[in-house]
Amino acid sequence: MALSAYDLRNTSFEKRVFMSRVLLAFVAVTILIIGLVTRLVYLQVVGHQHYSTLSVKNRIKISPLPPTRGLIYDRNGKVLAENIPNYSLEIIPEQVPDMDATLANLQQLLNISDEEVERFQSLRKRQKSFASIPLKVALSDQEFARFAANRAFFQGVDIHARLLRYYPFGYLTAHVLGYMGQINEAELKKLDLSRYGGTHHIGKSGVEKSYETSLYGKAGYEEIEVNAQRRSLRVVGTVAPEPGQDLHLSIDIDLQKIAYDGLADHNGAVVAIQPETGEVLTLISKPGFDPNKFVYGLTSKEYRSLQQSRQRPLFNRTIRGLYPPGSTIKPFLGLAGLHYKAVRHQQTTYCPGFYQLPKLSHKYRCWKKTGHGSTNLTKAITESCDVYFYTLAQNLGIDRMHTFLSEFGFGQQSGLDIPGEKAGLLPSREWKRNYRELPWYPGETLITGIGQGFLQISPLQLARATAILANGGKVIKPHLVNSDAGQPEDIDPEQLDVQAQLFQAIVDDMVNVVHGARGTAKRISRELTYTMAGKTGTAQVFTVKQEEKYEEDKVAKELRDHALFIAFAPARAPKIAVAIVVENGGHGGSAAAPIARQVIDHYLQTDAAAKSEDTSVL
Repeated sequence: MALSAYDLRNTSFEKRVFMSRVLLAFVAVTILIIGLVTRLVYLQVVGHQHYSTLSVKNRIKISPLPPTRGLIYDRNGKVLAENIPNYSLEIIPEQVPDMDATLANLQQLLNISDEEVERFQSLRKRQKSFASIPLKVALSDQEFARFAANRAFFQGVDIHARLLRYYPFGYLTAHVLGYMGQINEAELKKLDLSRYGGTHHIGKSGVEKSYETSLYGKAGYEEIEVNAQRRSLRVVGTVAPEPGQDLHLSIDIDLQKIAYDGLADHNGAVVAIQPETGEVLTLISKPGFDPNKFVYGLTSKEYRSLQQSRQRPLFNRTIRGLYPPGSTIKPFLGLAGLHYKAVRHQQTTYCPGFYQLPKLSHKYRCWKKTGHGSTNLTKAITESCDVYFYTLAQNLGIDRMHTFLSEFGFGQQSGLDIPGEKAGLLPSREWKRNYRELPWYPGETLITGIGQGFLQISPLQLARATAILANGGKVIKPHLVNSDAGQPEDIDPEQLDVQAQLFQAIVDDMVNVVHGARGTAKRISRELTYTMAGKTGTAQVFTVKQEEKYEEDKVAKELRDHALFIAFAPARAPKIAVAIVVENGGHGGSAAAPIARQVIDHYLQTDAAAKSEDTSVL
């Protein structure tokens, strides 16, 4: 019998399938709703802080505001380093669709060098893509106008007003202040980019480097609202930067110029210190250089020219130049002889024009070929008798000489507050054994006694030692930057264990160098209104053999002797101590001493005028 279509349907089975599907759908929907609610709870409650921050970051862009760098003044309030407005061409990489094409077009438009492009690419690797990176600093008016007319064709490129460092006295302060330059790749690895964001220059040498932290200040920032295309809409908040601290140096810029001009056609160094405080009044290394060019960026050719120059303008002779002190060491050796009782002040030594060690034929010559005859310490310092100091050095011995001279800072860094100072060399038996693997010979003691041989000092060391001598043994630490109140740093100086009357005896002998009838610096005493103590020195650049005669006129200029002079004044109450090295200048009395006279004259006159003004005000 045939079945109908109705009979073929299984309604109970279909109901079970339908209910199963409904239940499954309900479970699935319930799970999805629970998941959605859970996610909403997480987003709105648990993760609210995190996602709120992300939202703000997508809407707000942080733009750094570099601080204004502190100014630098000399002791009289004259500005030595200031900030002047300049225009800088900068690029935000993330906004540039085709960087290579953009750089090529900019090079053609503004004559940008390959070196500037390389510097930009180097900085770009270390900076965030949204950071504004300089391509060319200090645009000229013509370059500014040319870019402004074509601004619409350069997406992501713009001109920004920046403050750049400017040194109004140029070469006169180059070795004191140093200079600022663009931050390089090596520096970027060390710097805190959050602190230096938006800053493209940093102190490279001198005071600018030593006091970078104080001068820089603290960066601020702007919170800028942006749209989805990261285009700026408005500033919603600002944290102002804190300007850097101004610095007041002990340097007198007028004295700097007098010292620099005094060297005339010679290279060399002039250092002047206030003995009581350690304030450095003058720190001149000649030749100098224009530090402003480093701020704007030197080409490789320009920098190579400075580096390879035979005049070495980048070399700071005051702290890095090492010279034999020549006869300027003699007052210190004379004091050592009195201190160790190796000689009495009036005890005489006969000078026939040469000195010989026992049982040796070699003659150690005196500068005066005919000799000085019977010579005591006063005459030896006044006329600079070499034979007297050969004899004294032999009596003292190198060990006591080394110990005593080290008390005056020879062979050590002085601790001046700019980088790069060299310690020089104060030789000893131990030094020669360790570094030369040789014994010490008696002849080396003799030539050390007249400031030759291995002995090497910097002009700063010599000036400091002269100040200590002027102070009667009070050890000072030279410094360039005064405290916030404009006063010298509060220091507790060490006092050398040498009797005061011995210092006074040596000072009297040094006064005789300038004011005595036979003094080697007597020519500068004419019309002198104060008492100056000094000592001339001449240091050989090359060794003259026994059978040879040194004739200055027949020697190339670069092989002529260096001229040195140390002095302080007034002799009884010193206010200034100086050390001068005139490279290849010949004789200390004729080449170096007149410079000291000019420097001391100016400083004492200025100091007297200042005190007179103070008195009139009172």
